[in-house]
Amino acid sequence: MEVFAYLIPYGLEWLNLIVRWLHIITGIAWIGASFYFVWLDNSIRPPAPGSELAKKGVSGELWAVHGGGFYNPQKYLVAPAELPKELHWFKWEAYTTWLSGFALLTIAYYFNAQAMMVDKSVADLSSLQAVGLGIASLVVGWTVYDLLCRSPLGKHDFWFGVVVFALLVAAAWVLTHFLSGRAAYIHVGAMIGTIMVANVLMLIIPGQRKMVAAIAAGGLPDPVHGQRAKQRSVHNNYFTLPVLFIMISNHYAMTYRHDHAWLVLAAIMAAGVFIRHFFNLRHKGRVEWRYPAIGVAILIAVAVAIAPPPPAARAASAAAAPLAVSQFGKVQAILAQRCVSCHAVAPTQPGFAAAPAGIMLENEAEVRQNAEKIYKQAVQLKAMPLANLTNMTDDERAQVAAWFESGAK
Repeated sequence: MEVFAYLIPYGLEWLNLIVRWLHIITGIAWIGASFYFVWLDNSIRPPAPGSELAKKGVSGELWAVHGGGFYNPQKYLVAPAELPKELHWFKWEAYTTWLSGFALLTIAYYFNAQAMMVDKSVADLSSLQAVGLGIASLVVGWTVYDLLCRSPLGKHDFWFGVVVFALLVAAAWVLTHFLSGRAAYIHVGAMIGTIMVANVLMLIIPGQRKMVAAIAAGGLPDPVHGQRAKQRSVHNNYFTLPVLFIMISNHYAMTYRHDHAWLVLAAIMAAGVFIRHFFNLRHKGRVEWRYPAIGVAILIAVAVAIAPPPPAARAASAAAAPLAVSQFGKVQAILAQRCVSCHAVAPTQPGFAAAPAGIMLENEAEVRQNAEKIYKQAVQLKAMPLANLTNMTDDERAQVAAWFESGAK
């Protein structure tokens, strides 16, 4: 039974690795395609009036060189007179990214909800409640977004963008009041990812199928399908930088552990949108540096606003030094009680097959080697212990702080 209990988390760790790898690969393919086609749409130029291309219904073309060859992509405003035998559909990149992402969410968060999703200082939820809230956020997010797209608001790009951004910020506010900051962030990202893939599955691909079917039947396709697909594709393009930040946010506790984590996320997402808008305009031939300047200014403001307070003045640290030094053994005992269940060669905390980030704190040398990381994670960010599963107290954090600030002797 002991071997079985050990192999389950170890097997999940490998499953986590493989699915995460797949998720990154397919995500690169999907987002890369999104970036390319928005660039292509913004970069093509209309043919000369009366030219052969114009007569064929080509609305724009582009010449490019890459990999030792020349390319000449052309765009038909509605459709070509005759369909080619082979037509590539860009859909599996999106589907596989979402499926692998949801699988990863299940493996990393839902299978270990008490450690990864529940923070009892925020809300004392059961694992089932936490998982239910996470899944509900994905369903509600897509439903509200889709209804807004179909409403009269959907015809006004700027105000639609403002309302959708407010929707995401509101979701972040709600989730950070029920889930751990890390889980709240990842579910806002999953909500955005769900909206993006649902756009492909529910609108873009079905619309394209209707257009192809109409051409195959000898008729003219309704251009409204292409217009709707273009609208959703542009939305997906603006979602990309925020969702990419959220994908890596679990490595940066300074953001999701902040008292106003939802506001931090809102600001960083806004910066991403401004920066993405700059590139979209640039592809159209408009270079407006104010947009990346605004994005960078927002990021700098966030960095300054969430910076940890400086350590105690040197004089105060010096006064506390004898106490801190004499209590190194007590600090080590705190770590043994609160941290070593995860940070060990053979973790005893359920759900962990290896020490997180490879950091082990089982002996004096390991503690000294990782003193700065301990101080940052346990004192400045209070991100560890994870979800405070082992109930480290503020007094214990203060003792660790005093030890470190006196020189970690």
